[in-house]
Amino acid sequence: MRSLILFLATGAYFGRLPLAPGTWGSLWGVLFHCFLSRYSLFFYLPGLIALIFLAVIVAHQAEIITGQKDDSSIVIDEIAGMAVTLAQIPPTGWAVVVGFLLFRFFDITKIFPAKTLEGILPGGYGIVADDIVAGIYANLILRLILYITAA
Repeated sequence: MRSLILFLATGAYFGRLPLAPGTWGSLWGVLFHCFLSRYSLFFYLPGLIALIFLAVIVAHQAEIITGQKDDSSIVIDEIAGMAVTLAQIPPTGWAVVVGFLLFRFFDITKIFPAKTLEGILPGGYGIVADDIVAGIYANLILRLILYITAA
């Protein structure tokens, strides 16, 4: 079970790559979106919610296994955050690239309340919450950009 938890938490061990593990992990969120984007919100939303719950559980267990608070190799939170960023966004190359860049910006800067939630929520909740906030911010800004550029 320990191996499965670490496999999932590290995004198939991409989180153990030497440079920018969160960036590598975010790519899995793009794949998640590309897979589910062909389905309606009726299917996408339950998949996204399941991913977030899985991320909380797996991140918490991985934190126990590694013995480190929010170990940088744990990237399942970035996977979930990136999936939130792209939720109900057309899977065009341009939208995905801009969404990816926006998510990485908000994930790194941890604009309020992301950093606060990360600090006050225990275990997997704290690990995942800041990425969900970053994903919401990125999704909203991406929608605005898509709206403006379509006008």
